[in-house]
Amino acid sequence: MNGMIRMANSTQYQLIEDCEATHKALYKFYAAVMIVIFILALPLNASVLHLFIFKLKFWKSNTNNVFLFNLVLADILLLFCLPIKAYNFIHGERRSGNDTVCKAMLFMLFLNRGASIAFLTVTSIDRYFNVVHPGRKNLLRALKKSPQISILIWLLLLPLTIPTMLKNFDCCNSHKNDGAKDDALIKDVVDSLREVVFFTQILIPFVILVYCTVHIVNRLRKKTVGDKTKLKRAVFLVTSVMVVFSLCFLPCTIARMVLLIARVQEWSESYQDKAAVAFDGLMVLSYMDCLLDPLIYCFCSTKFKALYLSSYFPFLVRDGAEPLDSSTGNTSNPKRNNMI
Repeated sequence: MNGMIRMANSTQYQLIEDCEATHKALYKFYAAVMIVIFILALPLNASVLHLFIFKLKFWKSNTNNVFLFNLVLADILLLFCLPIKAYNFIHGERRSGNDTVCKAMLFMLFLNRGASIAFLTVTSIDRYFNVVHPGRKNLLRALKKSPQISILIWLLLLPLTIPTMLKNFDCCNSHKNDGAKDDALIKDVVDSLREVVFFTQILIPFVILVYCTVHIVNRLRKKTVGDKTKLKRAVFLVTSVMVVFSLCFLPCTIARMVLLIARVQEWSESYQDKAAVAFDGLMVLSYMDCLLDPLIYCFCSTKFKALYLSSYFPFLVRDGAEPLDSSTGNTSNPKRNNMI
């Protein structure tokens, strides 16, 4: 009897290692969530991308728009991975059985999610210097005058995607004790490097965002001169960034940490299975970032919101609203532009 139980547990554990979902109904729910995110976020990001290119002409206007354009671009590229991943989940697979497709998916997922986090962080740092140290010279202010800084960020992210495509990272097989001794050291180094990339990609930007947000909020609360409505909107904006980042990325990071502990300490197969299922579910939650980023960074701007409504929902624009310049997104009144 005990032998049969051990055999059943061994079979279930092998399913985990082979990337087969042991809770197929739950993974179908995960797939449904990803499909909903895709359906909602794709037209939103595509419409925002269209405005940045054809209306705002981001390369000519406010340099900060370059960062926001790249943020939306990273999110929309990440969205194209979701239908494939949802397809795998529906068929009871945690990843594609095709090795080429699997590695291509990992490359796209980690590159574009890393880019999304990077541009989110860079934009927050830029806002930090503009609000807390408005007159101080800094490297970012000098670099952001050139759009090439965005290309540099993408290039720097490329090497970080290499460790994530080695082995079966998507199936959480880091530090697996498979009994092989010959290449154990090399495998441990690769696994450790992969985990370092995963955690630093989230934890370092999170620390930076916390620092910037706290100082921006304190600075704006102490400021007594200026448009109070605008100051409140700025405080709401930076606070929203922290909330979204914490909601989307911290849960999957904690779940990943628990899963690694379960693997290294060789918890029972059932606990490892539960940890893997929880990690996959919270990774699905992290894709909500693609839906929330444009809502926070683009629609918290009165100028951009007015441009978006006038372009796609003109019936919602009040008759007395001032016209927008199609190339810059500014109103025709220069005094009004200085107030936005």
